[in-house]
Amino acid sequence: MADPKENDVQDLKLVSARIAGLGTALPARVMTNKDFEQIIDTTDEWIVQRTGMRVRHYVGPDQGISEIAVEAGRRALADAGVAPEEVELLILATATPEQPIPSTASIIQPILGVKNAVCFDIAAACSGFIYALQIARQFIATGEVKTAMIIGAEALSRYSDFTDRATCVLFGDGAGAAVLQACEPGDGVLACAWHTDGNYSEIIQMPGGGSKYPPNVKEHIDARLPFIKMRGNEVFKLAVRAFNEVCQEVLDRAGVSIDAVDWFIPHQANQRIISAVGDRLGIPAEKVYVNLEKVGNTSSASIPLAMREAADSGALKRGDLVLMAAFGGGLTWAASLVRW
Repeated sequence: MADPKENDVQDLKLVSARIAGLGTALPARVMTNKDFEQIIDTTDEWIVQRTGMRVRHYVGPDQGISEIAVEAGRRALADAGVAPEEVELLILATATPEQPIPSTASIIQPILGVKNAVCFDIAAACSGFIYALQIARQFIATGEVKTAMIIGAEALSRYSDFTDRATCVLFGDGAGAAVLQACEPGDGVLACAWHTDGNYSEIIQMPGGGSKYPPNVKEHIDARLPFIKMRGNEVFKLAVRAFNEVCQEVLDRAGVSIDAVDWFIPHQANQRIISAVGDRLGIPAEKVYVNLEKVGNTSSASIPLAMREAADSGALKRGDLVLMAAFGGGLTWAASLVRW
């Protein structure tokens, strides 16, 4: 007699997941390099040369990430032509949740109207959007859900140390959402790869604000613990290597050469990192989409923000082969190859 489990596997129709809709949101407040010149020892020239950034968007004094996450989610639903009730899974990727309890995904669920969705947050820093994409893809591939939403949303300005010119100029706030639906294999998400190495967890971190160094202790605040800390030189070396390796891995999994890729849309970490990765991969600069000069490093929101801008400008077209990659605290790094 055949093993019932074997029959179940044989009867399971293999499917993939596609991005059916994409939406983004940026807060209204703008912080330019010239603004930074007024509060720290820096110049517009210094920032541009080292990062490529000129402008960032910041949430307002009474804003968290829920407002921009909801705005991005609504736009993604409209773009996909999907009703909120159809969404069965909502994953929010963020390093800056609205509050410790409950999850930010739970907070935005009733506002978005996705009442039938199981909701949870993930913390994978800048790799969060691709991590969420891979998780949602698995639920869709097994038939557990038909429609999912993933959102990358950040308010990094809340955790930027404005006495540290090496880090505070880097980060911006924003949100990007994608609606995912089932599709035939060979379309949508073609391959993903993701990694974590906690041995390097101290290279990018915010040590304060959690259970070890709670935010309500004056000594922790005085020691600048509830702020982002980063060892820039080490990050650069590790990021370039990790970006390159994970991109090669995902291309190999898909059986696709780098020459076949229409667009490389990386996490918008730093222009020097992006340029170094492009050179190593052999991707022409004209195939690398960069918008960090307008938004800064928005962590988990950066890839959907760049992708939406590329699509709106007409540069990204349906049928294009898109390679996405990210690197962030954890350390985490990930890549995905998607047929747009």
